[in-house]
Amino acid sequence: MKYIYLFIPFLLVQSIFAQSKLPVIKATSKSVAINDGGYLDKNAWSLSPGIRPDVFTADRTRKTKWVTFYTDIDSIRVKVKPGTKYNFVVLLNGKDSCYTQIASAIPPETPLTGAIAANDTIPFTLTAFNAICVKTVINNTDTLNLHFDISSFDFHLTRDAILKKTKLLSNQPDAFAGKANPDYNKLNKVFRLQMGNAVWTHPEVLPTKITADDMDGRFGPNLFEGKSVEIDYDKNLLIIHSKLPKVLKGYVRSKIGFTHSYAYITGAFEIENKKYFGDFSMDTGSALAIILDSAWVSRQQFPTNLKLIKTSALRDPRGVKYETKLVLSPLLKLNNFDLTNIPTLILSNKNPAGFEINFLGNDLLKRFNMILDFKNDYIYLKPNKLMSLKYRQNS
Repeated sequence: MKYIYLFIPFLLVQSIFAQSKLPVIKATSKSVAINDGGYLDKNAWSLSPGIRPDVFTADRTRKTKWVTFYTDIDSIRVKVKPGTKYNFVVLLNGKDSCYTQIASAIPPETPLTGAIAANDTIPFTLTAFNAICVKTVINNTDTLNLHFDISSFDFHLTRDAILKKTKLLSNQPDAFAGKANPDYNKLNKVFRLQMGNAVWTHPEVLPTKITADDMDGRFGPNLFEGKSVEIDYDKNLLIIHSKLPKVLKGYVRSKIGFTHSYAYITGAFEIENKKYFGDFSMDTGSALAIILDSAWVSRQQFPTNLKLIKTSALRDPRGVKYETKLVLSPLLKLNNFDLTNIPTLILSNKNPAGFEINFLGNDLLKRFNMILDFKNDYIYLKPNKLMSLKYRQNS
């Protein structure tokens, strides 16, 4: 996932780019392709001379990898390690200097000074659509409902929330009026955002068309990089730990993997004495239990004779239609826990994520209290009081 950071104080920019002579590559087009660790995206980037620096955040990994920028006439190849940044200039049409930075998604480690602060506690409610709903106060005045989504990034607000529930357009009332493509650059800055005891100052907040049902926006786990996030469904609390909790009785640990910066865990279906292993991104914004990628289903030769619950058609926010089939999976093993008779949505079209990945929705994930260790990349699961609850699609 790529993030563009639009605000860096001028003096900091000056210090970044004045310390040494920077490498320069040339371009006659704003369009740039990027190979990020072996994955080539031909439409990854658009040069922006007015942003200094324009930051490309490489997909999250703790391994060293190469990232290559390809302009229409030139290229630069950079080795990216956790915590590193690399600065260079793209000279556009021989006159516009595009100051660019390639950064690791994992920030540099900084030594702790003084006593460790108390853990931040964020209360939430679990909605009828299985969303983790958090009351969020913006700029000390506007209260919104944002959902915590492990398969998302940063802070995002919907157009309706911006228009109807915030004062972010108080000095630019015509920025959205009657416009199919509103000018989000006219939004007032978010200078303070609070959820429970946790406070962010001057966070980047982006617009979105995609949220869980009845939510005003969402936020992702990259906001807690280097920490541990505990999701306690028994107490309806998100607890952000500076260090991994010492008492982990009843929890079972497994490794978190990352693909295109999306966190995933591995599970296995057991059907008629055969195992089907798969990687599952964790979508705590989804009301469903399991969504299977059509390419994975074909490659694994996943059974086609499972009990059919229903067929349907879904449309994404762009209006693209996806034919789906909902079946009953008899058994899924996750961290050595058995989950039985799970309604499973099978896509027949190409995955809208753009790459092969299955999803666990929150109708399944809510059955576990979990700890996400984003310092060492482990997940800890423990069954909770919701384990025996009927699935929404089965009730």
